[in-house]
Amino acid sequence: MSAIRGDRQEGTRVDGTEDTMATATAEAATPEATAEATTTAGRRRLRRLRLATLGSLGTAVFTSLLMPGVGLFRDTDPVRIALGTAGIVAFAAAQAAVLYAAVTPTLSARFRRGAQAAFAAASVLSVPLTAGLARTTWETWAWVAASIVGTAPLLGGRRAAAAVMAAAVTAAAAIGWWNGARVWEYVLISAGVGAMTIGVTGLHAQLWNLLVAAREGRSAQARLAVVEERLRFARDLHDLLGHTLSVIALKAELAERLARADPGRAETEAAEVRRLAASALADLRRTVHGHRAVDLRGQLTAVAQVLRSSGVRCTVVDDGSGDLPPAAATALALVLREAGTNVLRHSEARWCTIELSREEGLVRMTVTNDGARDARPDRHSSGLRGLGERLAEDGGALRTRIESGVFTLESTLPVASP
Repeated sequence: MSAIRGDRQEGTRVDGTEDTMATATAEAATPEATAEATTTAGRRRLRRLRLATLGSLGTAVFTSLLMPGVGLFRDTDPVRIALGTAGIVAFAAAQAAVLYAAVTPTLSARFRRGAQAAFAAASVLSVPLTAGLARTTWETWAWVAASIVGTAPLLGGRRAAAAVMAAAVTAAAAIGWWNGARVWEYVLISAGVGAMTIGVTGLHAQLWNLLVAAREGRSAQARLAVVEERLRFARDLHDLLGHTLSVIALKAELAERLARADPGRAETEAAEVRRLAASALADLRRTVHGHRAVDLRGQLTAVAQVLRSSGVRCTVVDDGSGDLPPAAATALALVLREAGTNVLRHSEARWCTIELSREEGLVRMTVTNDGARDARPDRHSSGLRGLGERLAEDGGALRTRIESGVFTLESTLPVASP
């Protein structure tokens, strides 16, 4: 992200790297998308949601261990108990691998294929290992079949999932018949409990995948916004300097030809070249350094939107931005933009308060947030140092402090009384 620094000649300097907050607040087009894709708060929120999803999916694995495991305590044959234990544990481990892969998009395709193959093998092996466990007192394999049905939607396409579910229910009915039990109970458990398991595993996994896809889309949208802004800036520069540079080139060529034949006219043309070059340089500086006035009220709204969309409660108290001089509004808007960036990049803030007030001959802006991770103010204010120098040149000041984990940035600037 690009850092905004002080420039003693023109006020600010913008380097060539990407500044998410600057892009979002400058155009105020998609602040939620830009911030959510790149900020620490957005990553924390995604991490919490992933842990919650994994916890929800873990209940399915627990069920795969608990319900078939009841059969271990209802059987008396040590061989069947040992085989059943191995089958249940292997199946639960393979199921856990599939569920973990479903909510971890960074895993390789090889790991995913391996997890699915292990799940298929464990499902098949569970038949000889657990089908006869407590055959007359507990529907052991019916519960395994329910877990297979509940996990099937995560294995591939709809047809493959439907085939796996049909095979699991059919196998459960066959094993119930072989065990001399009530077949309808096996079918009810495998199909009914399996459907409920889908609600726990499949729905949560699908919601997680949609969230990840949305986050990737927001990130792509933010990158596209940066590219579009660069293209717009390049077009502005071309429109601004293209004609002037062409004229400079022609006049320089003319001055070169007249240097011997008509030195007086050549000197005039050279002076005109110098004037055009100086004018072009001034235009370039005005364009690069944001000569156009910045709407401070719009910046307040945009920064607040970015912070709120990143999970930070933001309160704005605006008592003095309505009739500020353009130069003062621009200076404070740049400070506000950098302050918002620091909240997102250098803190774990849960709340932020932006207060703007105007006193007799002075405008004051205070940005306060919790979650400061370092007690050294310069860690937060390094990006503001140049802007503080600019405010000082205009008679203002910029101060930062940290107290009990609360970071406060206060900027003041003298303005004419209304």
